[in-house]
Amino acid sequence: MKRTANLFVVALLAGGITLGAYKLFFEKETYNYLSDDNTASFVTTSNLSTSARGAGINEVDFTIAAEKTVNAVVHVKNMTLVERNPVAQFFYGSEATQRPQVGTGSGVIISPDGYIVTNNHVIDRATKIEVTLNNNKSYEAEVVGADANSDIALLKIDVENLPYLAFGDSDNAKIGEWVLAVGNPFNLTSTVTAGIVSAKARSLSVARNQSFIQTDAAVNPGNSGGALVNTNGDLIGINTAITSQTGSYVGYSFAVPSNIAKKVVDDLLEFGNVQKGILGVNTVPENSKQALELGINEIQGVYIAGIADESGAEEAGLKVEDVIKQVDNVRVTKFSELTGYLSAKRPGDEVEVTIDRNGKKMVLPVVLKKNQTADMPVMGFRVKNLSEKDKKQYNLKEGVKIIDVPQQYVNYDLIGKVIIKVDDDKVNDIDDAKAIFSKISRYGSTSITLMTEDGERERLIFQ
Repeated sequence: MKRTANLFVVALLAGGITLGAYKLFFEKETYNYLSDDNTASFVTTSNLSTSARGAGINEVDFTIAAEKTVNAVVHVKNMTLVERNPVAQFFYGSEATQRPQVGTGSGVIISPDGYIVTNNHVIDRATKIEVTLNNNKSYEAEVVGADANSDIALLKIDVENLPYLAFGDSDNAKIGEWVLAVGNPFNLTSTVTAGIVSAKARSLSVARNQSFIQTDAAVNPGNSGGALVNTNGDLIGINTAITSQTGSYVGYSFAVPSNIAKKVVDDLLEFGNVQKGILGVNTVPENSKQALELGINEIQGVYIAGIADESGAEEAGLKVEDVIKQVDNVRVTKFSELTGYLSAKRPGDEVEVTIDRNGKKMVLPVVLKKNQTADMPVMGFRVKNLSEKDKKQYNLKEGVKIIDVPQQYVNYDLIGKVIIKVDDDKVNDIDDAKAIFSKISRYGSTSITLMTEDGERERLIFQ
């Protein structure tokens, strides 16, 4: 009996020593966090990684970036004249009347002498543009140039010694890093919102060939043209779009990467238009019937479904069914990543294209060429410059060949025909065509002269 009692005491002492050692050396402190509804959840530091413990939002300093940015972001007011009752004017010949319409957006000062970058849709069709600085001083701005494809426009005001933001390198932006969106949503000037980079090289259905930075920083109407900056205050994007069924922010916003915006601005200043370097390959849209049949959705790269005549891709030896895996030192997994990188290049630039050809890796140098295709304003035709082969076939020196049309013109049998004249204006190439089609009235009639493959002229009147 005495022996049993001794064993019991020893067991108690051993248990006590073990429990004390565990408490002293192994157990971590437990913190109790209360939510808004006073329900408790428990988190122990042993459950958190070192990086998670040291990367809380409270440890990120947004103040420096915000202070650098708010004074360089401006409020842009766009005044246009809109025709009243154009239908009545067309059918009944009533006198045209116009009413003023005002739109608002944001812009970013990018030089101390008054150059401002904004979105093309912010200033499109403006008859007058007014820019208001953060100090509430207002100035009339002129449009230096604009590019609808990238949705970037360049403005100029006659002021010196302005606060400005320099372009950062958007290629260095990392998914998950903190960013600030600065703009004028709902006419609330100098508004700053925070979020993270949610994705890069994001494509939208409305702009398949464009590449966007996606963030969850709140962006609303009026933010368009404003700044997306990192915590250092580097300009890494121009806020452009949101996806929403209500017209207001619902969690997703998109910005034109700064490398693309800077290249567009440089082109507008130097050439007056955007000099786009084209690789000359076509791919298959994701989730299409052809993509599913070919298994393209599972391919980590860009599948080449077609190669343009006389393009850099053709001259370099790229072939249909090659898969582009990398351009220069940039890995490519989807078409928007390819176009996003090439959007910062010009005709004449050379890039190293890494391809997979039947399981074999190849690196081919490709010289980018000038864009040979374009979508026509108003009517929406897609046309291309005539190749040497086309010129011989149609016995023409100038003109543009129709390669695609919107659904409403499918039954007109237009594809493959060459546009040589619009009304009284001769069409030489796609640059001519874009300028001429942009002048077409949406409410009048347009005469288009075409050349067929048989050498016959056709004249069509579009109402």
